[in-house]
Amino acid sequence: MQVQGKYDARVFLAEQMTRTQGLRLKRLSEEAYQPAQYDRALSSIEAARRIQVLEAEIELANSF
Repeated sequence: MQVQGKYDARVFLAEQMTRTQGLRLKRLSEEAYQPAQYDRALSSIEAARRIQVLEAEIELANSF
């Protein structure tokens, strides 16, 4: 929520990727040879989406 150029820190922290998501995304992006998928500034929702996509790609690759 922005009010005259200010932001609500609680909203920012709620939207920010969690530490657990960050660690998992970093590991998965390295495992999938896609380091660009990891970005410290991601929202929690975007991090969850990227984690899901990378897990699916790794699962598919491991099925061959």
